[in-house]
Amino acid sequence: VVVLLGWRYSIWFALIVVIAVACYVAFSIYATERRTAYIRRANEAESRSSSRAVDSLLNFETVKYFGNEHYEAQRYDEELAGWEVARRQNRLSLFALNGGQAFIIAAAMTAAMILAASQVLAEKMTLGDFVLINAFMMQIFMPLNFLGFVYREMKGSMANIEAMFALLRQRPTINDTTEAPSLQLQDGCIEVENLNFQYHSDRPILNNISFKVAAKQKVAIVGSSGAGKSTLLKLLFRFYDASSGRILIDGQDIKSVSQASLRGALGIVPQDTVLFNMSILENIRYGRIDASDEDIYEAIRMAHLSEFIARLPKGVDTLVGERGLKLSGGEKQRVAIARALLKKSPIMIFDEATSSLDSASERLILEAIKDIAREHTMLVIAHRLSTVVDADHILVLDQGEIVEQGNHESLLAQQGQYAHLWLMQQRERSSAPIPTQ
Repeated sequence: VVVLLGWRYSIWFALIVVIAVACYVAFSIYATERRTAYIRRANEAESRSSSRAVDSLLNFETVKYFGNEHYEAQRYDEELAGWEVARRQNRLSLFALNGGQAFIIAAAMTAAMILAASQVLAEKMTLGDFVLINAFMMQIFMPLNFLGFVYREMKGSMANIEAMFALLRQRPTINDTTEAPSLQLQDGCIEVENLNFQYHSDRPILNNISFKVAAKQKVAIVGSSGAGKSTLLKLLFRFYDASSGRILIDGQDIKSVSQASLRGALGIVPQDTVLFNMSILENIRYGRIDASDEDIYEAIRMAHLSEFIARLPKGVDTLVGERGLKLSGGEKQRVAIARALLKKSPIMIFDEATSSLDSASERLILEAIKDIAREHTMLVIAHRLSTVVDADHILVLDQGEIVEQGNHESLLAQQGQYAHLWLMQQRERSSAPIPTQ
């Protein structure tokens, strides 16, 4: 069209088209890039306000404990105000982009029509030429305007899904080796050799840890908070890889086998029990999705949940609420124990499994654990030493190092840290007030 207008009519028509197209493209790119920044701000503001609302609602009990409803509402209102400003800037930038594009097109069309009209008045062009130039200009700028719209929408959409692309670019830090074989379980023996680990280079967590858990043996790990007990479990499940040293299960380095087979061989009752907003039955079934109802009821019986469930109007179909908030701490822990029992893993791990239980429930659970120990290799992390007195071997962890090890009697005879902890806990129990009727 530029060549035709310049050759057949006037170079000025060609210049109008070239200048208008160049201005349209340059303005569209510049304004769209500026608008994309506003879209990102709006998305970030919306994400912050949504996170603020979800965080407040999930922790509503804490909000009510401290009477901070007004404070949370105010913080949410501030986040919404930021989102409102970002959205306003986004919409105004869109209006500016559309207005600028329309102005460039209108200015070019007007300039071309004025030039063509002057040529007609000067009798250098016919009225048919005027109509033809008008048609040419419309044929140029209508598709150009559509292309500007497509470019704007594409850039806006890309900004909206940047977070998803960033998520897709994430790669797990712990990966299986190429064609990693499955863990071949025989006896369920665990060996830890010269294990070292730190989250940050300036703060070591585990220092040269070595021990062995023989098949169907119960080994306990005790120690003060921050000693590295739970970190050891995370390394066993390969949530992290050790800085040096290795962990073997039946002679196989856990780094060389698939993570799915490794975690399938380990059953755990975690310290912080997390339940889904489903029924008790479905929460227990989560331990083994293909389990039959009979297997689930057997796990319930072994976890001493039968009496509690019998008292519920809907029994095992009772919904536990978000994060299990409709159950007490002890009830949630027993559901977690039933879930772990249902998995029937050769190696069982109990991380403070009785920390939320009363004395009567604790006694029942300990009896169940004692029954399980006959058929499983067990690793028990405990704060209350009374729960591990029957362990075959006890490791005392302090500042990431094994400072003592042996059975209960031998550790008491050493008069070391374990004996000191035992004495302190016995004094606490003896000084506890006796409940009155």
